[in-house]
This record gives sequence, C-alpha cells and structure tokens, in this order.
Amino acid sequence: MPVTNSQQRPLRIAIIGSGPAGVYAADLLTKSAPVASGELTLSIDLFDRYPAPYGLIRYGVAPDHPRIKGIVNALHKVLDRGDIRFFGNVDYGTDLTLEDLRRHYDAVIFATGAIKDADLNIPGVELEGSFGAADFVSWYDGHPDVPREWPLDAKEIAVIGNGNVALDVARVLSKHADELLVTEIPDNVYRALTSSPVTDVHVFGRRGPAQVKFTPLELRELSHSHDVDIVLYPEDFEFDEASDREIQTNNQVKTMVGTLTNWIAEQPEDPAELTASRRLHLHFLQSPVEIVDSPETPGRVAGIRFERQELDGTGNVRGTGEFEDYPVQAVYRAIGYFGSALPGLEFDHRRGVVPNDGGRVLGADGEFVLGVYTTGWIKRGPVGLIGHTKGDALETIGHLLDAREELPAAAEPSEAAVRDLLESRGVEYTTWEGWLALDAHEKALGAAAQPAVTHKGEVARERVKVVSREEMVAISNGAAVSR
Repeated sequence: MPVTNSQQRPLRIAIIGSGPAGVYAADLLTKSAPVASGELTLSIDLFDRYPAPYGLIRYGVAPDHPRIKGIVNALHKVLDRGDIRFFGNVDYGTDLTLEDLRRHYDAVIFATGAIKDADLNIPGVELEGSFGAADFVSWYDGHPDVPREWPLDAKEIAVIGNGNVALDVARVLSKHADELLVTEIPDNVYRALTSSPVTDVHVFGRRGPAQVKFTPLELRELSHSHDVDIVLYPEDFEFDEASDREIQTNNQVKTMVGTLTNWIAEQPEDPAELTASRRLHLHFLQSPVEIVDSPETPGRVAGIRFERQELDGTGNVRGTGEFEDYPVQAVYRAIGYFGSALPGLEFDHRRGVVPNDGGRVLGADGEFVLGVYTTGWIKRGPVGLIGHTKGDALETIGHLLDAREELPAAAEPSEAAVRDLLESRGVEYTTWEGWLALDAHEKALGAAAQPAVTHKGEVARERVKVVSREEMVAISNGAAVSR
C-alpha cells in the first residue's frame, strides 16, 4: 500500500552512507518545500559501516587539507540538530539487508561512495612496491579496516595521476612528518612517516599543464611544505589550440597554468641550487607503459617506463614513440576511484556505479525499483568535487519527493523497530551522542600530547585520531578503554 499525503505517520527514509553525499541528501530532504510547508513530515535514519560519521572527509582526504575543517563543521551542524538519527558501525549487506530496509522504511537512498582504486592495466602493476593510492590514503587517514603498517622504504617514488588525490599522496609522501603533527594524523602513521628515507617524489600526468584535474588550492598547497623543492621541466610546458582556449576562457585553468609557469620561471637553472632535503617533481605528457623490476630486485619495483605524449590540438594526446625510464622503488597509482557492488542491487561493473536514472535505481529489467535511490559517487562515478554532491543529492531527492505518494509503505515503520532489530542481531551500533564522546576523546588526546615542533615553532595538536574499530565503538558506547 503506497504512502499518501493523508498518512498519519512520518515518511520513513533510510540513507546508507554518512559522508557528504548522504548528509547533504538528509539535509536537503528536511529543508524541502513539502516539509517546510507542513505538508510532509519525515523520519530519517543515516547508517554507516564505520563507527564515526563523515565518510570521505574522515577517511579519504589528506589530514593537512585546509578545507576539511569547514566541511566537517557544516556536516556536524546538520547531524547535531537532532532531527536525523545516526547509526554507525552498521554494515549494509551484513547487519542489514535491502529486505530489512524495505520492511522498515518507505524509501532507501544509497550514498556509499567509492573506496577502491581504478585498475591500471600495464605490466608490472603486481610487483612489490606498486600500490593503489586509495589504500595509502586509507592508511594515513587511520581507516579502521586497513593494516596499521605501511612499507615506507623507497627513496624515489612515482605517483601516477594528475588529480587532487595524486597531489595529496605526493604531498604526504614528501612532507616531513613533524609538519603533519598539527593535524589529526594517527600516531602509527606519524611514526612510519618519520622513518621514511624518501628524497624524491615524481608526479606524472598523461596530458599537459592545461589539462590537469587538480584544483588551484591543491596546487598551492604543494608550495607550503617546508624543506621540499618543487621541480618542473620546461619541455613539459606544451600548449595546443585547445589549451590556449581553456587558458583564455577558464579562470581555474588560467590560475593553475599561471602558477606553474611562475614556478618554472623562478626555478634555478642549476639543479645544484636546489637546497631542500626533499624534492617533488611534476611531470606532464607522460603515459605509463610498464612498471619494471631488475635482476638485483626480482619481483620488486625498480623503475617505471613512460611513453612521451604530445597534444593533438584538441587537448587530447597521442604517443610519440619515445620512451623514458625513471628509477623508483615504489609506484602509487592515483588514477581514480571505483565503486563497489551493493548486495540486492544491480551493478555496472564497467563504470563502477549502481544503474540509475537521475538517482532512481534501475533493476535488471531496466525499470525503476520503486522506493530505492542513490546519490554521490555510487550514482554518478567518482568525478567532481565534494561540493558537486549537493546538486547531485537535490536531483535524487526531487525524484523521491515527486514519487512519495507511490512509495510502497513500510510494513514496520516505527523508529524503535530498526533499533530493536540491530540489537536482536548483536550489532554494536554507535549513535550521534557516541560520536560526540569519541570526538571529545580524540581532542583530549591531542591536548595531552606533546606540542608539535615544526619549522614555525611549537604548535598544539588539535586531536589524535583513534584508529581501532573496537576502541572507537567502546569509547562511543561509554565503555572504559585501557590504553
């Protein structure tokens, strides 16, 4: 039986994923015209597989990114209002199934994002010392489900990719660990970075400086690293007709190209004049061909081979047949993220998304699955900035609200029913109040820690991130934790 405007109860909505996409969807729902007019009341539950909220912001963005705090504050305000319930440490597909959700909710929105690395199909990608950037990001962000250790034994490192994640990875690898102590970096990550012998990090992009995918903010952050020289190469600064048009008409491209050309103009001609102990090299027009080992290190990365590219007039590139090898001992692939299939839903294994039309999930027959929606990267693929998820969520909830009188009514819609179900299954879920307790605990750890000694002097630590899932749950749920 559909839910109608004459309903005597709120419309029950479950959102799977508490990153920006999920929180924005919840916020926009509560501020929608039918709700504002009093025509519709809502009851929204937000679920996440992690004990803490914020998804990508907590586990997918470099800790020294200056915009993190602002985004976290905005998400916090939404969840702190009290009109959206948070259930953390609940794994969709294990603790709750689609059948469970449809029994307790009138509509379900999947906002699970993308957490795996896109494949790079070149020889040698399987060698020891070849890493996916997503795994490395999860490690330095203290993801509860990844190993605590990371092999940081390379002096020379290649990072493949020209997006924001590539620059984040390169910056963390090249930055001195003490400079990161002012962030929420976990202690195990700090200790590992402290012992890193790295001297050179090379970032390789397939196209030219006018076609990069990172933002001016990410680019400028590179120059803020202490005792790290940025190295560019004049032969990489090739511009075709499409590049010139982009520079003239796109302020972001104009800003980035201007920054890069200023850097190369100020760069000393003699490399011996570069005095920093570490160097971050930016290469363009290089397409990876093979990751190689050597007789001395069989099975382990010893270098990487690129084919030189040239612009073709349209902003795209073609190979020149010229190849160059770089001696490196580690390679990080930062060519994009890829979504994961969700139990009970169709999945597009080519694009890494749940098949949908404007956020309305499609079944195997191509028809709408009534009452099931998606938003964020699992909807459109891992493209665009965090801010783009607002418009994305607006489209999805527009379709949901338009169809609200056709939604199949939940059989057990009471707010207590889903909580009772989780407890009956022994799920140690966390709540918003639990997150506030964990948040306070992490800040207390920062206050108790020794001040960070950076090149600017001593700086107090704002927080120290808790990594262990068990510890996060215990603190969130009020149990004493022995350290």
